[in-house]
Amino acid sequence: MSVPQLFPIGCQHPDPDALSIVLDIVGSQAEGTRDVGPWRSGTFATLAEHGVLAGFLPSDCEGTAATETAIMEFLIELGGRCLTTALALTQWASGCRIIAEAETDVRQQFLPALARGDLSTTVGISQLTTSRRHLGRAVMEASTVDGQWLLDGLCPWVTGADSVDTVVTGAATPSGDTLFFVVEREASGVTVDPPMQMLALTGSRTSAVHFDAAATTAVIEPSATRRPAAGGLTTSALAVGAAQASARLLAREASRREDLGPSAAGLAEEAAGLADRVLQGVREGMEPTERDQLRGEAKVSLSVPPKQALLRARERALLPDTLLNEPSERRCSSSSGAVHRRCPQPPSVNSSPSEKPRFLRRKLTFLGLSSPPALTHALVTWGTRRPSPPPGPQRCRQIPVGY
Repeated sequence: MSVPQLFPIGCQHPDPDALSIVLDIVGSQAEGTRDVGPWRSGTFATLAEHGVLAGFLPSDCEGTAATETAIMEFLIELGGRCLTTALALTQWASGCRIIAEAETDVRQQFLPALARGDLSTTVGISQLTTSRRHLGRAVMEASTVDGQWLLDGLCPWVTGADSVDTVVTGAATPSGDTLFFVVEREASGVTVDPPMQMLALTGSRTSAVHFDAAATTAVIEPSATRRPAAGGLTTSALAVGAAQASARLLAREASRREDLGPSAAGLAEEAAGLADRVLQGVREGMEPTERDQLRGEAKVSLSVPPKQALLRARERALLPDTLLNEPSERRCSSSSGAVHRRCPQPPSVNSSPSEKPRFLRRKLTFLGLSSPPALTHALVTWGTRRPSPPPGPQRCRQIPVGY
């Protein structure tokens, strides 16, 4: 029996039967993915088997060239099932997008194997865009020795660095130009640091990668006429997916708490509306300023309120021996790791917090979970029994809490 393919050739939307199957499998593997990453949990193999990877790649390289709308629809759904997998997939796709700009022989060398899942890759270009830019010098440098390009320097953030076969990275040349390179993870001169132990998304196995005269497998010149891709809305799609998953958890809690019903419905409606705007932006195009505004709304309006609501709704379950196993905690911590933003400071209180929140904060610090401001907010609110909203301008929707 043939396996349903998510992105059949010529499709405008993900195949609904294949989508249901893929999401169910990804969801069943999410716990393992959270610990060891989608490469080792089998999730990436699932994506390859059902044609997900092929949908991102051109048809002349064994891909099915799915529309950007279809891809974005899938990323929203995937972000709601397993944010770790969604993040890893976007990094894989970014690496593939760079390889797709290469000469024909390089494209044929890598892309068909990537489409089948026989080869894995990721991207490490933060040193070209954000990380270490304040140093005023190139963090990654490329030089040629006897016609072979060698890399020296550091990629500070590489998703799946210890789990993939190749890394697509960029470096400055002696002439001042920037070139992209494909480097094998096990090549001489490549050293991968242990994965970072982060507040969330540790399963992304993000590491720093060091290069010491590391030999490259392929070189890619950036395209001067590269068409703007929908990648600018990818972060928004993942945020929307995470928010929709949080809204579903809140709706489940609302079935036992009538006071949460309006808030749950409001969050679900807002998430659905923003999802429509993301997809409209993909279909019709969007100016950079408008895209940035939309991305900000996805992070600010749809990431923090669901997290805050879940934490406050489940406040009686915030115990040190059960916190890590709570679905609400998993959803909140994943969202915190994937969507970076500023949140209002925890509310000040007139009286000293009770001993219970202090005890929990000490335990949470021990567990490495003391960072999210919304969590501190929930604990302080719980300990002092202050149902009134914190003073000052509110950027996060207030969720009714029953005591």
